[in-house]
This record gives sequence, C-alpha cells and structure tokens, in this order.
Amino acid sequence: MTNALLFWKPILYPSRHRAITLSRVLFSLSQLNPRATTPAATRRMSSSSAFGSTQRIFQLKLNPLTGNSEWVVIEEENESAEFGKQQPLLATTSYLDMLNDTPRNKAFRQAIEKAITKPCHVLDIGAGTGLLSMMAARAMSFGDSEESSGMNGMVTACESYLPMVKLARKVLRANGMERKMHIINKRSDELEIGLDIPSRADVLVSEILDSELLGEGLIPTLQHAHEKLLVENPQTVPYRATTYGQLVECNYLWELHDLVNREAKASDGIHLVPSGTDTVLCIKRQQYAMHCDAIKEEIKLLSEPFKIFDFDFWKRPDSFRETELHVKATNDGTIHAIISWWLLQLDSEGTIFYSTGPKWIGSTSDVEKIGSSLPRADDWCDHWKQTVWFTPDAGLSVCKDKEVHLNAFHTETRISYEVKTSSQNKDADHLDSCSQDHHIFLSPERIAIYGDNSWRCSMLKAIERAMQQKLHPLCLIADDSLFLTIAVARLGKASRVISLFPGLQNKGAKYLQAVAAANGYSMDCIEVTKKGNLQLTLNDSYQRKVDLLIAEPFYHGNDSMLPWEYLRFWKERTSLDSFLSEDVLVMPCKGILRACAMYLPDLWQSRCCLKEIEGFDHMVVNTTLGACGDLPVGEESPCLPFFVWKCGKTKKLSNIITIMEFDFLKPICPCSGKAQVQFKESGICHGFVLWIDWVLDSEDDNVWSTGPEHRYWKQAVKLLSNPVEVMGDCSSTEIKASFDPSSGELTVTHGFS
Repeated sequence: MTNALLFWKPILYPSRHRAITLSRVLFSLSQLNPRATTPAATRRMSSSSAFGSTQRIFQLKLNPLTGNSEWVVIEEENESAEFGKQQPLLATTSYLDMLNDTPRNKAFRQAIEKAITKPCHVLDIGAGTGLLSMMAARAMSFGDSEESSGMNGMVTACESYLPMVKLARKVLRANGMERKMHIINKRSDELEIGLDIPSRADVLVSEILDSELLGEGLIPTLQHAHEKLLVENPQTVPYRATTYGQLVECNYLWELHDLVNREAKASDGIHLVPSGTDTVLCIKRQQYAMHCDAIKEEIKLLSEPFKIFDFDFWKRPDSFRETELHVKATNDGTIHAIISWWLLQLDSEGTIFYSTGPKWIGSTSDVEKIGSSLPRADDWCDHWKQTVWFTPDAGLSVCKDKEVHLNAFHTETRISYEVKTSSQNKDADHLDSCSQDHHIFLSPERIAIYGDNSWRCSMLKAIERAMQQKLHPLCLIADDSLFLTIAVARLGKASRVISLFPGLQNKGAKYLQAVAAANGYSMDCIEVTKKGNLQLTLNDSYQRKVDLLIAEPFYHGNDSMLPWEYLRFWKERTSLDSFLSEDVLVMPCKGILRACAMYLPDLWQSRCCLKEIEGFDHMVVNTTLGACGDLPVGEESPCLPFFVWKCGKTKKLSNIITIMEFDFLKPICPCSGKAQVQFKESGICHGFVLWIDWVLDSEDDNVWSTGPEHRYWKQAVKLLSNPVEVMGDCSSTEIKASFDPSSGELTVTHGFS
C-alpha cells in the first residue's frame, strides 16, 4: 500500500506495554504519504563476503531532543541487530490499524473473488504486506499449485518501501505463498514491460487511498498504470470512488482556523495577525483528516450530503477537474467548514461498498443502496477519517432553503473548494499557491492554541511576573514561539530579545518584521540568530548573559511529537548553560509527567495483534508494526501520540497521578519516578494516557496542562498487552517511568506487565 517514497526517523517513544523505549518512527518524503508521518531518508547498498551477499539499509536517525540526525546501518537479514532485538520500525504508520479494519478487508476479498475467476495477470500496486496479492492468487486457485508460471496466471506485487517488502516476504512464507507471486521493490512508475513484468496486466488490485482519497498519489499512479502497465479495458478492484460533502457549523472547527476573530476577542494587545495580514500566519488551504464523529454533538448540519466527484479506477483519470455545485441550505447558520468523505465501489456491478462517512449519515438516494457498508457504532478506525475544509475567517452566513454556490476542483493530489459568494476564498487560494515562502503555515491545533484566551493569559501572566523581577533583562526565546517573542518585545522592558527559531528560522524573522508596527515594537531590539544554540557566544549578546530563558515549548513542523519530546527545551537550556546568568529565570521552570488509566476499547482493537486476515496468517508482522496483545515475552508495543478524546469510546478509570518532575532550573539529567494508580471506576483498563503539565513560574500557581481534557494537544498512549478488568476502589497498580537524557528515551513499566 505504499507507492510513495517512505522513510523513517527514530524518535522518543515509550513503548507499548511494559518497558517502553522509543526508537524508530516512519516518515514520508512528501504529501504522497501512504502510511506514515514526516520526512527523513533511506539509502541502500549491497556488499558481499565469504558468507554470501547481504543488503544494508542506511536510515536517518533523528534525536528529537537535539534535532540532530545521523545515518545508521540496518542489515537486510536483521533489521535490528544494532538494537539487540527487533524494533517496531513501522509502529507509527497506520498499517496495523488498516489491517485490523475487518470491513475493509472483507470488502476487498469479496470484490477480488468476484473479479478474478480464472488465471490471469494481476498487478497489485502498493502491495504492503501482500494481503491483496494473496487474495488474488487464491482466487486463481494458486493454493494447490507449486508456483505461478506464465502470464496467463501470475500476480505481480509492487511495493516501493524496502522494509515493507521484507515484511511482505515473511507473510508470504508464513502462508506458503512465496512462490505464488513476484514482489518487486520499485515504484509502479518505475516498472517496465519486458524487464520487470512480462506483459501488461489484466487486473489491477490496489489500495493507495488516504482520507482525502487522492493524497497518496492515486491519480498519477492510475494514469501511468493505464498508459504503461495495464491492458485496454482492464478489470480493477476498486472500480470507482465517489466523494461527498456536507456544510456544517461548528464552534470547535471555527477555533481551528479563525485566528483573526478569536484574537480580536482576546483584547490583550497582541496582534499575531494584524489587519490586512490575515494570511501571514494561518493554516494551509487544504483538507485535514479528522475524526468528525468525536464532535458530532457540536455540529449543526447546514445541508444534506452532496456528491462532488466520481473517480473511475478502470479508466485513465484526468489530472484536473472542476465542478460547480448548488447546495440547498437546510438550516440557518454559519458555514464554518465542509466535511467530506468517500464511498468506494469495489465491484463493477455496484454490490460491494466501503464508506468513510460519518455515523450521522442517514439514508439518501445515493446511500440507501450501500446499506451495511456505512460505519456502524463499533466501526472506529484511525487510518481513514473524514476530512475538513475550512471556510475563510468567521465563515459564511446562510439561510434555510437558500442555495450556496460552491466550486469544487481537484488536482492530482488534492480536492479543494471555493464558496463563490466569498471573494476572500479566491484570494486565500492564490496566496497559498503563489506566495508560500512569505507566509507561515501552522497546524489547525496550533492556530487554536494561539487564539485561546486562557492560554494567552497564562503565558502573559508568567512573562509579566518574570520581567518584574529583572531590570531591562536580556531575553532568549529558545523555541519557535512567535507569541512569546512578540509578547516580550511588546512589553518593552527587555533590553534585547534573541529568538532561536530552530524550525522557523528566516521565516520567523520576516514574520516579526511584518507585524512589528501593529505590535508596537522595533526590530532593533529583536535578533533572530542564524546560529544554533551551541554556536552562540557572548559576542551575540553584546557581552551580556541571558536573564530570562523562555519557551512554550513549541517546535514548528513537529506536530506529532510525544509529550516528552518537548523536553528538547531542557536539552537546549543545558547547552546554553554557560550563556545564562547565575540568577537566570527559566520559563517554564518545571515539567510534570502525569498519567491516568483509561478504558480505550476502540483504540486497543485497532492496535491489537493480527492473527488471520481473511484466511491469511499475519502474526509475523505484529512486532514490526508495534501491535499490542499476545506478543512474545519481552516484546511490547510503543507509546504513540493521539488526541485521546478522538479515539472512539473512552473513559477515565483512575484519578490523575504524578509520576515524576523535570526541573528546568538545573541542567538535564537522568530522572525517574513512580506512582500508585488507584482506580475509581470499575471497568476494563486498556492502557495508560501520559502527558506533561508545564509549570510556567516558580510560584507553582501558573500551570498549563496538556492532558486529555485539553483538546488541542496530543497525549501519549501506552496500551496494555491485554486488557485488565478493574474493580473500582478495590483495584490498584503501580506505574514507573525513567528518562535517559543521552538518548531521549522514556521507559515506562507498570504492575500489569
């Protein structure tokens, strides 16, 4: 299922169950991102010896506490020889959740068995573990023959990501099918007839779909396949995909994109987006994957579902299309967003479907025929969600029974919308496509944080208190916080402000210049250094040491970090130690690792160990994919970052506990802690949720929590190997954690281990 170029980085990570160590995380090079998260790199080379030839993979390892990377070698035969035991290299991808999606797997099996009734040449693009290829081979009755032979009966599986190719080979061996198909470690657009495959394929089976449908490169992949790899009029599984949309009003969705109007309500004098600069700090004009069922009670539907585009897999698709939609409003309200999803028709007759639609979708003329393919109450999955397109600023007011005119258009990788009655939409799209170098794009959650009045007040209170203790202090902003830089400069009490901006870099400097006049400061008092913290000298501060070191902390471009990865601030504070005054004030001054036990049945089910999938044994993939439940002794799944409140059914079973504290007034050091977890509710415990509360000043009365009740932050989830029934006040367990600053690894153990 990977036809895009994927990579991995190691990152801090509490593992899955018992003892957790953070190691490796997958990333993709671009938006054509099948099952991963952020960019890194991979290289490959072969070598030979007296013992035969081996293949080595060079992968880029990132230490999230320093931001530094290094190449490490992983052997073909033993991916984790360096680490002593196999590591869950693909744990942060969505492969496991996808393979645990029973309705998806069943629909593909039924469609493949319906399409393939005799020997033929089948091409599987983005083969992943080889599940669809094995379904195709079995449909051709390959199970009883020794090996595939000839173009009248063969399966070619194409997978570009080498670690997944190796995993697929293990799956094929486990099912006795390694000789039934040919796996090629290439992108599909690198395949050549006569070199890689003997002839054009009669049947295409492929699942390279993301929540938006197009983001994994569906259109260019199909275009190349029809031009170079498939016969004329091939059979395809799936057959067609149709995208749908619905107009909604939702205050939470408004918070995620309208910084302009939320900031106006804050009235604290700080203008992150001054008048006339609305797009200098904003979200990208794109669709965002989101569990919309989690906000069902907060959504007001303003239209019936409407059809947007059909995409036929059986013929070459166009790169670009545009359609005009006339949507009748069903309620008075304000359009804050367009929620979209897709319906997959897997067979040509239209009897097998799969939908990513939200649970509130009722019966419509287009939906009635698909029946049980709509999500049921217990069908929660994380690999496909709905998508949200935000309307500009405060939204568009509509009246019941009036028509809303929309333009929908798609490129090869994206679907976009214009509300034709709002000229701002066109302007915003133009800026996004033409002037991105002059604007800073933040995640919707970061926009919501910057617009949150409570958060702003907490930060300003801490800054003002700190600056009252110093006369004309030299302030250093250690992270990418635009808000803190402006707040300190605007107060005018600092002699000078130095911002490191490790992620924003020069973009941050240009932004500060653009908003300086509106915030009443001069760039003469601000310096955005191009040096790393290790290269700073007293010459950079006019022979003065830093009096005030502050951060949120926030690092631009790292929105999927685990909570303790933000301890990068502690690491950087330590590297700056000789640059700090003896009585330096540090904000935040402390971090508190907190946790609670939770009921998380949907999340646990999506991450549990695989056994048989539609008759094919997948147990060999569990460790690599970071599964929980029934793993070999000593192996566990990692902690992973989630917005816990979006994870289907959830319930707190214990009080919030404090495990340990991180003292930022001192240099970084190893630390550990433990706490007794006393359950307050009876039920099934599926794991622990962990987060960091940030103590902003030494009075300890200004603490900002990033726990599950705060919806803009992700928490770390450590799932149990197997769920445990607890009996309220009669049950308890112990949880321990230790932090290693040399590697940035956090290890967690608990009494259920």
